[in-house]
Amino acid sequence: MDNEQVDVVIAGGGPGGLNAALVLGRSLKKVLVIDEDRPRNSATLRSHGFLTRDGASPDEIREIAREQLKTYPNVTFIKDVVEDVERKNGLFMVKTKNGKMASGRKMIFATGMKDHLPDIPGLDKVYGKTVFHCPYCDGWERQHDPIALFADGKALLPFVKLIFNWSKDLIVFSNGPAGITAEEKKQLMHYNIPLIETPIANLQSTDGQLENVVLQNGDSIRRTGGFMASTGERQGSSLPARLGIRLNDQHEYVTGQHGQTEIKDLFIIGDAKNTFTSLVGAASQGYEAAVKINGDFAAENWAAGLKTTSH
Repeated sequence: MDNEQVDVVIAGGGPGGLNAALVLGRSLKKVLVIDEDRPRNSATLRSHGFLTRDGASPDEIREIAREQLKTYPNVTFIKDVVEDVERKNGLFMVKTKNGKMASGRKMIFATGMKDHLPDIPGLDKVYGKTVFHCPYCDGWERQHDPIALFADGKALLPFVKLIFNWSKDLIVFSNGPAGITAEEKKQLMHYNIPLIETPIANLQSTDGQLENVVLQNGDSIRRTGGFMASTGERQGSSLPARLGIRLNDQHEYVTGQHGQTEIKDLFIIGDAKNTFTSLVGAASQGYEAAVKINGDFAAENWAAGLKTTSH
């Protein structure tokens, strides 16, 4: 059980964490990336909307990123989970699940969200294949298809309006009482979008291809694709909260500019602060946080040098 000291510890090795590691590595900083290698998009076959990598698999994108990081020997990567963090003597003292000890002058949490899908039999067989969460990632492939839209409550109508961009052939399944107003139901009727509140029995599919939504009353409704307004997402790590970082009403960690939190030198980027950021969005936040961190290092080191020479 060693105690490696680095400039920056990054918890999470998705696009946000890896892009931060790249920029910091190129800035001559010693960086440790700790990631459990269980990405949120593991069910996704193809990623879209990331310029130069449109249509690539998430695994391929991660492998390319890690391969490119090998250029920088000052960046190390371990497969593990940050289990505890303590701020002590100006350092973030990190302990991992496998017993590794490390410390960093600054720290980035890029731990994202974890999806907890609703308990609908058959959903696991189609999620990431023909049923999705993000239309910007997968709407093009489902354009004009017969779509099942799974949503309820306040999220229902805004999500319908969004998905209506890609397909007008929508049926909303709320899997129980929809929890929307009479006015909202009137708007759905105006656009001939059925709302089915009968609980769902199961989703029928073949090789990941959605075929039918079967209701508990026995009705079977033909659909070939679907979108979910919510995936039951929860924070991938509770450690920032234990350190004192507040959560907003959407259970996202509250940060200021560049992902800087209320705790000096602690940054949070990606889905942990935005619920859903996209690959390119998370990578952008990683870049932005890294630039801010390196700028802080530069100012601190300059000031420390002045103090030394003044004596």
